[in-house]
Amino acid sequence: MMREEDEEFAPEDVEMPDQEDDSNGMYEHFRFEADKGQTLLRVDKFLVARMEKSSRNRIQQAAEAGCILVNGKAVKSNYRVKPFDVVSIVMDRPRYELEIIAEDIPLDIVYEDKFLLVVNKPPGLVVHPGHGNYHGTLVNALAYHFRDNPDYDVNDPRLGLVHRIDKDTSGLLVVAKTPDAKTALGRQFFEKTTKREYVAVVWGIPSPEKGRVEGNIGRSLKDRLQMAVFPDGDYGKHAVTHYEVMEALGYVSVVKCRLETGRTHQIRVHLKHIGHPLLNDARYGGDQILRGNTTAKYRQFVSNCFSICPRQALHARTLGFVHPETGEEMFFTSEIPEDMTSMIARWRAYTDGKDI
Repeated sequence: MMREEDEEFAPEDVEMPDQEDDSNGMYEHFRFEADKGQTLLRVDKFLVARMEKSSRNRIQQAAEAGCILVNGKAVKSNYRVKPFDVVSIVMDRPRYELEIIAEDIPLDIVYEDKFLLVVNKPPGLVVHPGHGNYHGTLVNALAYHFRDNPDYDVNDPRLGLVHRIDKDTSGLLVVAKTPDAKTALGRQFFEKTTKREYVAVVWGIPSPEKGRVEGNIGRSLKDRLQMAVFPDGDYGKHAVTHYEVMEALGYVSVVKCRLETGRTHQIRVHLKHIGHPLLNDARYGGDQILRGNTTAKYRQFVSNCFSICPRQALHARTLGFVHPETGEEMFFTSEIPEDMTSMIARWRAYTDGKDI
């Protein structure tokens, strides 16, 4: 029994959730329930028989990427389906309920050739349509950018964004313009061979100033809109973040982060876990004054900083990968946005004892 209408499924296009995504991680696109007479059958064969537009090879690739679930747990393609098993296929984005409409939204394109495009996303721009945001997203902007390209269909899951960052995080994203490019780039993200570095402004100065945070990340049991760190065990997924203080500014610091794994909200959650939430990160308590004095002047100063940078202070600064066609090592860097740099400048002035 199939829960949703059939559509073309491209398992090789499915990536694991990016570390700073605002969604629940993966989204169910298909669900099949084995009936009571089901004989033991490999899950890849089980799915091929029910999805005419998908090949066994593509379904096997989806299983390798952890996108085939049986009773809620990822399985390999040789898993044998038994009676009453529930088999799900998940992707890294929600199903598009409506056709994507091209919208003339400015794009900061860092690089483009016939295989891929690298874009610098501003803060405040939603990446994928969904959760009521069916217009004004980066995908709508890409539809407009590619409006005269007959080979690019924004509704085709074999093309498009390879990874994500959340609405209020700024920085670099790569877009695949061909199915082969998306497959190759997606594999690099899944195997964690890409090079990505983030810059954040956090409350306090981590000690030691260079370190490693390790802890399972899963959805909070108290607040479903938050992720949380859990002890080693069955709950949550293994996560590792490497951090280094770039600049100490009194009650705050500028930190660069490199991710060994990619979990939802990983940087925000791990830094909060060690006592250093991102400045103005309302979801994780960083929109409160967590360091400093209680004077009215200081409270006004912090309020002004939050007005300058009205979002969590996080930027995806670097992106490196191997070009899917040429094999060339590609590396891109984007400047920290003005809202963050202006706020950092004010903290420098405050630390130097200048008038605030």
